[in-house]
Amino acid sequence: MEPESGLSPPRNPSQLSWPNLSRNLLLAYQSLGVVYGDLSTSPLYVYSSAFSGRLDEKESEETILGAFSLIFWTLTLIPLLKYIFIVLSADDNGEGGTFALYSLLCRHAKFSLLPNQQAADEELSTYKYGNAVHAVGSSPFKRFLEKHKKLRTVLLVVVLFGACMVIGDGVLTPAISVLSSVSGLQVTENKLTDGELLILACVILVGLFALQHFGTHKVAVMFAPIIIVWLISIFAVGLYNVIHWNPKVISAISPLYIIKYFRETGKTGWISLGGLLLCITGTEAMFADLGHFTALSIRLAFTFFVYPCLVVQYMGQAAYLSKNLDKIPNSFYDSIPEPVFWPVFVVATLSAIVGSQAIITATFSIVKQCHSLGCFPRVKVVHTSRHIYGQIYIPEINWILMILTLAITIGFQDTTLIGNAYGLACMTVMFITTFLMALIIIFVWYKSIFLAGAFLLFFLAIEGVYLSAAFIKVPQGGWVPLVLSSVFMVVMYIWHYGTRKKYNFDLHNKVSLRWLLGLGPSLGIVRVPGIGLIYSELATGVPAIFSHFVTNLPAFHKVLVFVCVKSVPVPYVSPEERFLIGRVCPRPYRMYRCIVRYGYKDVQRDDGNFENQLIQSIAEFIQMEAEEPQFSSSESSLDGRMAVISTRNVESNTNLIISVQEEDIGSSSSIQSSKSLTLQSLQSVFDEDNPVRRRQVRFQLPSDPGMDPAVREELMDLIQAKEAGIAYIMGHSYVKARRSSSFVKRFMIDILYSFLRKNCRGPSVALNIPHISLIEVGMIYYV
Repeated sequence: MEPESGLSPPRNPSQLSWPNLSRNLLLAYQSLGVVYGDLSTSPLYVYSSAFSGRLDEKESEETILGAFSLIFWTLTLIPLLKYIFIVLSADDNGEGGTFALYSLLCRHAKFSLLPNQQAADEELSTYKYGNAVHAVGSSPFKRFLEKHKKLRTVLLVVVLFGACMVIGDGVLTPAISVLSSVSGLQVTENKLTDGELLILACVILVGLFALQHFGTHKVAVMFAPIIIVWLISIFAVGLYNVIHWNPKVISAISPLYIIKYFRETGKTGWISLGGLLLCITGTEAMFADLGHFTALSIRLAFTFFVYPCLVVQYMGQAAYLSKNLDKIPNSFYDSIPEPVFWPVFVVATLSAIVGSQAIITATFSIVKQCHSLGCFPRVKVVHTSRHIYGQIYIPEINWILMILTLAITIGFQDTTLIGNAYGLACMTVMFITTFLMALIIIFVWYKSIFLAGAFLLFFLAIEGVYLSAAFIKVPQGGWVPLVLSSVFMVVMYIWHYGTRKKYNFDLHNKVSLRWLLGLGPSLGIVRVPGIGLIYSELATGVPAIFSHFVTNLPAFHKVLVFVCVKSVPVPYVSPEERFLIGRVCPRPYRMYRCIVRYGYKDVQRDDGNFENQLIQSIAEFIQMEAEEPQFSSSESSLDGRMAVISTRNVESNTNLIISVQEEDIGSSSSIQSSKSLTLQSLQSVFDEDNPVRRRQVRFQLPSDPGMDPAVREELMDLIQAKEAGIAYIMGHSYVKARRSSSFVKRFMIDILYSFLRKNCRGPSVALNIPHISLIEVGMIYYV
């Protein structure tokens, strides 16, 4: 469960000492392969996309130089000024991206719509940001936003819409990058036909998606060298073209050329901005992928390497085109000197694959984060690397992306049309980032609302012009990201709506603890050896599902633990703070509560150690409760106080004797079990189908005469229950709309939400619960 990033950087390298600088230089090198693959391949298609349509009627040396001036200032103002110098400073404990900004806002103002939040969550070490003294007081603007739930809902919708656009990028980036890179084969003497080119692009795309389940870590070593060779190549080609074709192109850096450009082209020049904005596609990755690097390393890589290489390449293409106006459709490959064409073509194709890989991985991460907010159906998350934390693979999303990407590639067969869609998606994400950054300046950095307004107006003016030009091209391919985003938004909204209704039902139908107390410690049934883990979304109280057992079953486990796995608005929760342990009802009932907290970037690993950590944590809580009476639960305090139990240090703190044994599946176990012969035979079949090594842990009590007899008895009951076996109990819920509900609500709950629940992963899969120990209880929710 612990973050084990192979790239885990020093989060606050405040001193420019040589160790910190060398560390950041290494991270800057590694970031080139992960962050800049998409941005660095933009020269393949920017000029050809910008000069398509009516603008080809006004092709001249002046318009070419004007287009380069626009590209130069766009690269300077948005990636360099906005992202490198401003946005990268708004990290959430080293994490970046749209969800990091939203998480910061939720922690500094009451914007969060996540259920089951507790005051204890605010004590997490990663919850605090910056200097807390500024948090005193509340502005009228903040109180206004906190008061109106609809505004908070709008904020969440904006964030999710940005996430949907990123998913759209995951569809469009591989299509345009691979199709643009292989289009170089049409420039050669034995040029391929459009059909052959399309087949080649599709083969590469299928191979790219088919290899995703291996994870990127096995080939990531090659990513950085490929992008470095690519950037050096385009820098050299660009410099050659400037010197050979038109050295005067350097003067086009002056913004006066932008004025001349619009004066000559008019409305068609404005429409061409939809193609020119492709020069900054992939910029958002600098912020989104911040978690694996540091802000300083990304700043070093972009400012001193990526930015100069891109500027010189665009300048070189402009110099070439200014003297060869008829070469615009394949401007990049036509501008390459013939002796180096094939090496550059190979590197371009590899770079396109690297750029596509980065956005696909980012899409997996975005879907995972949406799920943590309760806004995406349950999917299977596979951790593909033991060393790099956060490298995940989601099979369902991978194949959906592949099908959509192939459909876009085969359907359009034109990088200009795909570029129209791609530009709209990227600019929308940047637009949303600007909006969220303005709120960050006010609520997180505690700066003046006028400063936030100046930031908002300046960058929205620039991005708004580009976005308006992109919207003009909606009929020419720009509709694709809008349709994709709308579909994903509908899925997210329906899932969020249904999940919240189900949670509210649980909240209002909790079992009365006084009723349980009236039943006595035996709960009116036979308490058999074993531990029952009852899963629920409730962080307080007893779920309604438990009453079904008590009233319908003749026996239940001697030790009961109500488990709540929930998300908190922080990127990661450290192992020391992950478990909150408490008691439900007085001690003789042997009923406990465990709240397991995860951040929005945490991945729940199937390491098979959850049961042991839970037992150790409960044992530690029992001893802590005896030593610190303030944790005790009395008759008047039916749901006792919760305590944070460190899962890392608990082995050294608890008085339990722990023996660990690694054994192969199928070998005889030294641990006795009270399971029936039928269950044992099922377990053996299950073990044969899952040939892995198992970590056997056995607990024993030391012979300590000074231990409280009541504590010793409770610990013995816990250990014996663990030896008897653990059962995972979950509700198999059927959510139905009440008969009095409106037609729209019945359609959303009974048809759409029901369809999503039936076709997504079950809760047991998402929580890595072993099927052999799972008990599901059917229950109908009328919401």
